[in-house]
Amino acid sequence: MTALIAQLKELYEGETDRAHRFRYGLLVFDIATIAFVIVSSFLPLMGWIVAADIVLGVAVLLDFGARLIICPRPAREFLRLTTWADIAAIISFLAPLLVEGAGFLRILRTLRLLRTYQLLDRLRQDSILFRNYEDVILATTNLLVFVFIMTGVVYATQHHTNPAISNPVDALYFTVTSLTTTGYGDVTLPGTSGRIISVVVMICGVTLFFRLAQVLFRPYKVRYPCHACGLQRHEPDAVHCKACGALINIPDEGSY
Repeated sequence: MTALIAQLKELYEGETDRAHRFRYGLLVFDIATIAFVIVSSFLPLMGWIVAADIVLGVAVLLDFGARLIICPRPAREFLRLTTWADIAAIISFLAPLLVEGAGFLRILRTLRLLRTYQLLDRLRQDSILFRNYEDVILATTNLLVFVFIMTGVVYATQHHTNPAISNPVDALYFTVTSLTTTGYGDVTLPGTSGRIISVVVMICGVTLFFRLAQVLFRPYKVRYPCHACGLQRHEPDAVHCKACGALINIPDEGSY
């Protein structure tokens, strides 16, 4: 058991070439899983989806167990939202036959999208391109995760009782029209719970949408902490910190 824990620690936390390849393999797996979550939410339950659910559920369970084994304080992991998102994803992936009969499992599956933020942490460490465009990527991710999770919530809570929400595409359509405040009115959510969901979509969605617009249209800057005052954002060709005047040395790829 000690040897197994040592090997897992080396793979998950080590700096060897094998460890880096392993973690990038996990990165590809997470991206593929998130893509499957999005695509399968718009498809009827079929045999190949059931098989893929079970395979992904077992893989996520093994990854989750390995992380707990190497964690010095496993109990602390359960204070993280992504930990509970993984648990929810494991439950939903390993119970695919209940998806149509228990709509809340669709919500659990979309929570796997929260794993996206751990992917961003990995890319932040390894990619200069990602660090340069981190704000845009993060704002886009926030908006997309919100849209697809709310689509799952709308579909799970409405498709049995609301004839206007007959499939996930209808739920996505309602979410996007509410988020943009277009509100065509051809799809509405009746009742108190429906109004609450609509209010959440409009308020949170518009906030995330404007945040994306803000980072897209403001002047481009790079992240580089000033060693003197800690200012994070500077012009790409800055030599001195504009806040305190300290000399800064922003690394680049020779494009300036």
